[in-house]
Formats: sequence, structure tokens, C-alpha cells
Amino acid sequence: MSYVPAPLAQLRRPRLMVQAARFGLADYRRERDLARLLPGARTTNTEAVVDRLIEAEARMDERRQGGDAGYSYARHIEILIALMAEARAFAATHPPLSIAA
Repeated sequence: MSYVPAPLAQLRRPRLMVQAARFGLADYRRERDLARLLPGARTTNTEAVVDRLIEAEARMDERRQGGDAGYSYARHIEILIALMAEARAFAATHPPLSIAA
């Protein structure tokens, strides 16, 4: 089992959005995509990147649910792709703590 930040583990999004994001993971390129999604962000700290992506995704979901005319499904999917990829990278470098009985 790997560590996943609690807000990420609690995300519930439409199945089609999640499937599209999973499909897009193969084309995710950290340098290119984070520069576009989080302009000016330092990308050396994966945990901070995941936190910022969680915040960005939450704002996008509020816009989606609110029927905002400026909402973009494509942008939301891009953020979900980055969030999934960065969460995987974070989990790979932070194994879960084991508690000895």
C-alpha cells in the first residue's frame, strides 16, 4: 500500500473524467505540463506540487458544479492528469509507515 494524501483519497469525480485522466497519464511530461498548469511554481518539492494541484482541482470542480461559463473540461482533465502523475511520484518516494505490533 502506498501513501496518498487524504484530500486526494477522498476525491469523487465523474467516471468519464477519471477515465480520461488515466488515459492521458501516458502523455504527461512534468516539465512541460506543470509549467503550464502551475506557472511560477517551484517543482522541486513533489508534496507541495500535489497540494497546489489539489487546490487547483478543487477550484475547477467548484466551477464545474456551479455551471461557470468559463469552465473547461479539457483544463480540468489536464489538472487531474497532473495530480494523478504527481501523486504517484510522491507515493513512490514516500513509502507508507509501518507500525510494529
